[in-house]
Amino acid sequence: MEKRLKGKRVLVTQAGDYMGPATVELFREHGADVIANVSDLTPLPAAENVIREAGAIDILVANLAAPANVGTASLDIDDDMWARTFDLMVHPLHRLLRSVLPAMYERRSGKIVVYGSATGLKGLEGVSAYSAARAAQVGYVRSVGREAARFNVQVNLIAQNFVENEDYFPKEFQQTDYFKELMSRDVPIGRLASAREDAMFALFLASSESVFFVGQAIPFSGGWAQ
Repeated sequence: MEKRLKGKRVLVTQAGDYMGPATVELFREHGADVIANVSDLTPLPAAENVIREAGAIDILVANLAAPANVGTASLDIDDDMWARTFDLMVHPLHRLLRSVLPAMYERRSGKIVVYGSATGLKGLEGVSAYSAARAAQVGYVRSVGREAARFNVQVNLIAQNFVENEDYFPKEFQQTDYFKELMSRDVPIGRLASAREDAMFALFLASSESVFFVGQAIPFSGGWAQ
């Protein structure tokens, strides 16, 4: 098998959650030296410390996720829930990139892949705080991606939904009539993606094969978002 990341040092954040395990496994299969970080990145110095301790890295995979609080009406979202969502997914993203980009700019080489959500591109009822934070990630990546491209650094986001995950799509939920109707009505491909399929997309964006992608938020949702 071709080692598409041979010799590359990769930092994966929140490596034990959501897309972290599948990404770490696949990237290691492809020859990467993966730093699987599981730190809480919400305190102010945490993201900066993680980047400093990692040393020189070629690729950052910003896996920043949180519970979607599905079914929570906007009027029921208090200040704590709203702030917590941004503290988990938006503020650490900026701190990570602010810390890692100077070295990448100096080398004129680097890749940053952000695991985002298609809810940042398409409205979904009952997840307004989550969607707002995901949309903030999209806007941030689109802007920073343009800046970084001038230094031969590619920053892109996977806008995913309907990917297998016990936190978002537990097995018991998949057996309900509601889920089956949702698949039939809203997801043209008619199934969930596996975490490995998603990680394969991240592998492409992290590899030398994707240098012409600049500040993109690319849907990975089986046709739910275009």
